[in-house]
Amino acid sequence: MLTGKQKRFLRAQAHHLKTIFQVGKGGVTEAMTEQIAAALEARELLKVSVLQNCEEDRYTVAEQLAAGTGAEVVQVIGNTIVLYKESKEHKQIVLPD
Repeated sequence: MLTGKQKRFLRAQAHHLKTIFQVGKGGVTEAMTEQIAAALEARELLKVSVLQNCEEDRYTVAEQLAAGTGAEVVQVIGNTIVLYKESKEHKQIVLPD
């Protein structure tokens, strides 16, 4: 689990990132979860956008993505979800204690 301090740090890091994935009408699919997991391994921190036509609540989408990828939900702001997962091979982000 991330501490408040770590979440603040990650939110600051994520501020300048562009959204790479979008969840639309189909909701969260297995293929999407696999792609996001691969992207998290490469980047550790990423943004996912929940489109207006998505039938599920953005918090539900965030939980599904976190559960499917083993990531932590750093933040849900507007229709954007910020996810973090420590990379096994490409570790770049050093979290504060």
